[in-house]
Amino acid sequence: MDALWEFIVGRRRQLAIDSYLHVSAVVQCVIIATVIGVAIGILVYRSPAGSAVATALASTVLTIPSFALLGLLIPILGLGVRPTVTALVLYSLLPIIRNTVVGLDAVNPAVTDAARGIGMSRILVLRRIEIPLAWPSILTGMRVSTQLAMGILAIAAYAKGPGLGNLLFSGLARVGSPTAVPQALTGTILIVLLALILDGIYVVIGKLTTSRGIRE
Repeated sequence: MDALWEFIVGRRRQLAIDSYLHVSAVVQCVIIATVIGVAIGILVYRSPAGSAVATALASTVLTIPSFALLGLLIPILGLGVRPTVTALVLYSLLPIIRNTVVGLDAVNPAVTDAARGIGMSRILVLRRIEIPLAWPSILTGMRVSTQLAMGILAIAAYAKGPGLGNLLFSGLARVGSPTAVPQALTGTILIVLLALILDGIYVVIGKLTTSRGIRE
């Protein structure tokens, strides 16, 4: 424990920078995945076949090991941010697409029919009624994707991606040295703590952006 504490104190500035880069990359990638995933969900949720195809394609990505996907992307996109962002967005799509479809399907047809009956357009119904009612489900998908991306980004250090993964890889590469275990353990602990903090933020966002009637 003394060695761990000394490592954290001695590297606190770099750890803070790596933590910021880790969280920033995850949040940005989840936002991109949300825009894409919600758009896909809106396009296919009324079609059982379309929903099945979209979900199946997104599920296929999750069957590819992260090392393998990064290995496929590196020759095309090179090292660094581009393959990392691409991989994180692809891995984040499934929970968001699935939850968008589930949330929109759960909207009571009587509510949308009533809205159409008073003259609201299809787009207006979607924007003012369907998406707000499906929002808790979409937010849950974002939470799952965020937790998934937090772990995968650590592996993306293989492609020279940003974040705390570089700390883990450096520690594992120095097995046997005095700083190897503190380095790897610090990276792991920080990733877990940051994941818990982000999850707590999602809970707060959910309470602030979801009406009490929908939550209940």
